[in-house]
Amino acid sequence: MVGAVENLQGLRVMGIDPGLTRCGLSVVQAGHGRSVVPVSVGVVRTPPDVPLEQRLLRLSVAVEDWMDDYRPDVVAVERVFERGNVSTVMNTAHAVGVLMLSAARRGIPVHQYTPSEVKKALTGNGRADKNQMTSMVTRILGLAEAPKPADAADALALAVCHCWRAPFLARTVARENQAQQNQARQNQRSGQR
Repeated sequence: MVGAVENLQGLRVMGIDPGLTRCGLSVVQAGHGRSVVPVSVGVVRTPPDVPLEQRLLRLSVAVEDWMDDYRPDVVAVERVFERGNVSTVMNTAHAVGVLMLSAARRGIPVHQYTPSEVKKALTGNGRADKNQMTSMVTRILGLAEAPKPADAADALALAVCHCWRAPFLARTVARENQAQQNQARQNQRSGQR
């Protein structure tokens, strides 16, 4: 199990920067060590003058097409947090629900990261600004130019963050599973006495 946990080369991650007006989508492939290869990046837009349910449907169709075309192993999405504008938070939460449902229908695990977790993973600074993040994403992925708009760069950052955190997460799950197995064996032995 340790070899499988530490070698996640080939893991395909879909990064999603959720938004109702603009939703950043990306797909990357984990390489050897900390190398990450970009596969695709884009932005789905929905017009603000369209009813909410139609916007969510358009978003769902687009993200499902991406999932079907690129077949990610896992989805990394930004965790919704309080931004001060309740309307924006609610619209983003609606979008996140639709996106997570799309992944669940395909049996794709979803991991959520706060913006500060992503910033810390990529720059070492949980308060890095947009320019620092875009610069790091461009450098890490070896891109000829910075991804635009910011939603696209954010989607790539989420995917890279998960690629780098996946080994730690896998080791944590393996330890928890081993502890549960040990506890079950101990309980079984105690019951036989």
